[in-house]
Amino acid sequence: MEAEGIGVGPWRGPWPDDPRYDPELLAHGDRRNVVDRYRYWRVEAIVAELDARRHALHVAIENWQHDLNIGSIVRTANAFNAAAVHVVGRRRWNRRGAMVTDRYLSIEHHETVGDLAAWARARRLPIVAVDNLPGAVPVQRAELPAACVLLFGQEGPGLTPEALAAADLRVEIPQFGSTRSINAAAAAAIAMHEWVRRHAGAAPG
Repeated sequence: MEAEGIGVGPWRGPWPDDPRYDPELLAHGDRRNVVDRYRYWRVEAIVAELDARRHALHVAIENWQHDLNIGSIVRTANAFNAAAVHVVGRRRWNRRGAMVTDRYLSIEHHETVGDLAAWARARRLPIVAVDNLPGAVPVQRAELPAACVLLFGQEGPGLTPEALAAADLRVEIPQFGSTRSINAAAAAAIAMHEWVRRHAGAAPG
């Protein structure tokens, strides 16, 4: 449920003559968690505008244990306008952390890592496994492809052997404290931002 203090109230003045605007939102206000340029827009209009400038970045996460991080990863993927999020394994995932941002991007499902790998190969998209493992390249030094799939594992066990075998590149997020790993959603946000920093350019005004 949206907080009452977020967003804008009913539209003041003559209504805009633009099919992107939603009459219900114009009449009652727009309390959604969207940037100001999309205030009062229909969901379909927002998605169409985002689709026109999607990045060539795909994000995938294994979901064998109903990982609660998936919702947060979806929310971050929306913030960076990723092409899609791919859920590997269990179809159902906890959507609460997504904060309804799953309405604004494509969520694809793959039964197995092999299915994801076949999908990526058919589109010539290299798979970049993100996990702190021996031999992984620090993400800030890695040659992140301009079009790729960033693949993340479960909270705790990390990526499965099948996922690591399917990867074209392994990268890690350097750490300097005592913990062995950071939260999967945090790792995904860091890796996505590193890709965006290199390949996305400036955000729209």
